Amino acid sequence: MSLNSIGNIDEEERREDVAVAVAAVERQDSREVDEGKGTWKHAAFHVATTIATPAAYAPLPFALASLGWPLGVSSLVGATLATWYSSLLIASLWRWNGKKQITYRHLAESIFGFWGYWSIAFFQQVASLGNNIAIQIAAGSSLKAVYKHYHKDGTLTLQHFILFFGAFELFLSQLPDIHSLRWVNALCTFSTIGFAGTTIGVTLYNGENMDRKSVSYSVQGSSSLKRFKAFNALGAIAFSFGDAMLPEIQNTVKEPAKKNLYKGVSAAYTVIILTYWQLAFCGYWAFGSEVQPYILASLTVPEWTIVMANLFAVIQISGCYQIYCRPTYAYFENNMLRSKTAGYFPLKNCLIRLVCTSIYIVLITLIAAAMPFFGDFVSICGAIGFTPLDFVFPAIAYLKSGRMPKNMELRLSVQLLNLVIATWFLVVAVLGCIGAVRFIVEDIKAYKFFHDL
Repeated sequence: MSLNSIGNIDEEERREDVAVAVAAVERQDSREVDEGKGTWKHAAFHVATTIATPAAYAPLPFALASLGWPLGVSSLVGATLATWYSSLLIASLWRWNGKKQITYRHLAESIFGFWGYWSIAFFQQVASLGNNIAIQIAAGSSLKAVYKHYHKDGTLTLQHFILFFGAFELFLSQLPDIHSLRWVNALCTFSTIGFAGTTIGVTLYNGENMDRKSVSYSVQGSSSLKRFKAFNALGAIAFSFGDAMLPEIQNTVKEPAKKNLYKGVSAAYTVIILTYWQLAFCGYWAFGSEVQPYILASLTVPEWTIVMANLFAVIQISGCYQIYCRPTYAYFENNMLRSKTAGYFPLKNCLIRLVCTSIYIVLITLIAAAMPFFGDFVSICGAIGFTPLDFVFPAIAYLKSGRMPKNMELRLSVQLLNLVIATWFLVVAVLGCIGAVRFIVEDIKAYKFFHDL
């Protein structure tokens, strides 16, 4: 045998060894990605953190004030029940065709094909960007309120605190995935309860110490303004139940993932009902039609409790922000970090993640600082982003998947209920978008960019 032949054999053996090693690494990575590790409690923390943010339920008293008691209460209760039901529908579609769908986009693709994937990708990006703009404004407002309590003549503006919060989120963005945020989100869930309890108590205290005869519950403005306020309020209520990440959360949960997510969603909604409804009703009762879009702005005394509520808000928002930016990060990572040599260059991967997350955070921070119109972003994000993802798609996807009850009467009831939910919330999406755009245009006319509100 010639030396060249021996050299060729050695080269082939080395290639085979490298191929085997790479395949082993890929199999290990696949198992780590595919096998969820979280419990139903972790799922509950993630769902509660995603939905029950101060930025989500702090505008609810203002939404009720824009609709009045009868329509406001019925809209809030109806949206709660509808989105709870829709969340259970999404959870039930886990492995609906025998395959694991690890993201909302892949679930849509498995049911509706190419257009399903890209439709959900679009709505998720709208929801992610709109939600994080809105909650970054809310976090900046809360930080500024704490600052002004201790430095009444301080010169720092809202834009400074929006920037500070963005820098902190850039730090958290270096954590690799949603599961790595589980303890952050556990803290955020307790902060949600703390924020709700503190804010409800202070709201009742303020309401009791006001002249109740001066409080009006009539919707203010002309007939045209009342209509746009109502449209805007519907978008805000849709935003308050925004959860565009259920399949991604379900992918972090260990088997039986379907059962664990049922329990996690139900536990999270127990927290949501106890906080949303009480805060919405108490806030509207206390301040009537004069309530502010961000309820903390309506509170005056005692000051130390308002500071505490604002701190709870910032802590909770920090976790929610991370949940919603993860689909965008995942897109970059799937296209830039997933390679056969990924395990050999960890520093390169960290640098790529830092660059990608920095671009995202800078974009969100710039928009939030330039146009700090909290209520308007809440409404347009709810109308365009969350309504399709949380109400319309789950109802239609469940019908399309064919996973219907065998009992004929129950089957017809489910079909009718799903069609009603999908149709009504399509209308809500259109009306909410109209109202939000109208108020954004008005605010841009009234304020300059980077206005310190």
